[in-house]
Amino acid sequence: MMRQDVLAHSTSSTTEKPQWLQDRLKWFKNQQFGIILHWGLYAFWDCCESWPLVPEDTWARGDMKCWNERNHDLDLFQEDYWNLIEKFNPTQFDPDAWAALFAEAGAKYVCFTTKHHDGFCMWDTATTDYKITGPRCPFHSNPKADVTKQLFDALRRASLGVSVYFSKADWHCPYYWNPEPKPFHRGANTLDRPEIFEQFVQYTHTQIRELLTNYGPIDILWLDAGWVKDKEDIRMAEIVEMGRKLQPGLLVANRTVGDFEDFVTPEREIPDEALPDTWEACLPLGPDWKYTEGQPLKSAETVFEEIKSTNAKGGNFLLGIGPKYDGTIPDRDTLILKELGRMLREN
Repeated sequence: MMRQDVLAHSTSSTTEKPQWLQDRLKWFKNQQFGIILHWGLYAFWDCCESWPLVPEDTWARGDMKCWNERNHDLDLFQEDYWNLIEKFNPTQFDPDAWAALFAEAGAKYVCFTTKHHDGFCMWDTATTDYKITGPRCPFHSNPKADVTKQLFDALRRASLGVSVYFSKADWHCPYYWNPEPKPFHRGANTLDRPEIFEQFVQYTHTQIRELLTNYGPIDILWLDAGWVKDKEDIRMAEIVEMGRKLQPGLLVANRTVGDFEDFVTPEREIPDEALPDTWEACLPLGPDWKYTEGQPLKSAETVFEEIKSTNAKGGNFLLGIGPKYDGTIPDRDTLILKELGRMLREN
């Protein structure tokens, strides 16, 4: 996700939607409160998730320990970031404990980051070895290595809805970011080679097909990287058609694009007034979406008021939580979530 507000885009009115979609959107609106999890290699460092890899996005590096330790050498920073796969070993991951905590907090659905813009896959994909089940990752031999499957199964056991976060961009995939010449912008540098970009399109379709085929019932496909549109044509119509054949009733959040956007997702803001269409405000518990040691967190009372304000305007509230690199939900986050759940039950 970007560390800036994203304005909501209006979609077509409810009367123009087919009945099955109206029914699914009614289900979605009734959820009211969900949790979004950003968990990946970036949990080790004090930077925000993925964004420091982009040369042009200097705002994402700033005065951070992980950046200063590498003497502001971007090549070294990128190399060390990619190699974090060799340290990722979340042996304390307990999906049922996570699901129980989220249910106790009053959440009705959970959005999980299966792949952020850095391209690291949190499921057992056949498309790349840059994944949590890949041979370079020490967690790959753990029985819970396919954390996406483990978590989704646990969420359903806890009667929680399942939302799949997936980045349409991939800064590790050579079909999107060809390493020669070195990428500078966040977008694809392969557009002048249609045959290479087509490989990226197929790569993306295959990954989404895996997630919607091998991981049980999915309620929402939550697509990030809104700049992947127009010239970066990944053929969204085909993706949505495929998705709804594999998962009938699937809702799609094609964030900030407008097309194939069943509900809109204002980020880091709660609109002053109700939006004309179905919407979900997404705000993190702290300054970062991911785990960052020692960062200030909102109180349970503040989150409660944010949920109440959002629901009163007809929107869902999606709260960002960052699990630690060891597989646990931080103690401070846990206490806030439990207190939040108590307040929601009492009110």
